[in-house]
Amino acid sequence: MTGAGDDPTLQFYETRAAEHAARAGGAPGEELRDFIAALPRGARVLELGCGAGHDALAMLRAGLDVSPTDGAAAMAGLAAARLADAGHARDVAVLRFGDLAAEAAFDGIWARAALLHVPRECLRDVLARVFRALRPGGLQMASFKAGTAEGRDAHGRLYSYPSVAELAALYRASAGWEIEAVTTRAGGSFDGPQGTDWIWVRARRPA
Repeated sequence: MTGAGDDPTLQFYETRAAEHAARAGGAPGEELRDFIAALPRGARVLELGCGAGHDALAMLRAGLDVSPTDGAAAMAGLAAARLADAGHARDVAVLRFGDLAAEAAFDGIWARAALLHVPRECLRDVLARVFRALRPGGLQMASFKAGTAEGRDAHGRLYSYPSVAELAALYRASAGWEIEAVTTRAGGSFDGPQGTDWIWVRARRPA
């Protein structure tokens, strides 16, 4: 593992990027709509794990200044192509979460189905990096697959699989987060349309 990433997980996204992208997309979900509504037009946003760029495009269309990133070069390439084709060309950086070194640079950080791949032993450090990258008063929203112990899915991807209590404790231990909400929602994943419990964390760096 390097850069707080898991090599087999990244390899999955490198080799199956197009297949994964084909199953993503659709209209922005409730959480993304809430995130966009909470930020002023022109707010600077970092997206971690942008995948094929669906959420980045929605945020750009809403007037946010988005910097999309992904840990897999293949996914970053798909995202860059999608944004360019839609008239919102952006550089899409290849960034592993543990290499995030920005300081007070963003008004918001969006991480849908991204930080859930960080090994548990590294998650506290990564959350602290996310905290430091936000400007005072900045908002982050991130989603995780719920569970009881770290493990891999049928495709070999690593997940931290925290409980709500464990995740809230990790946030509090990592930095001075102001946790606004921790909610759960049933949904789907790459493995199928249903059967996944998602945890969403909405938190701020205090002003």
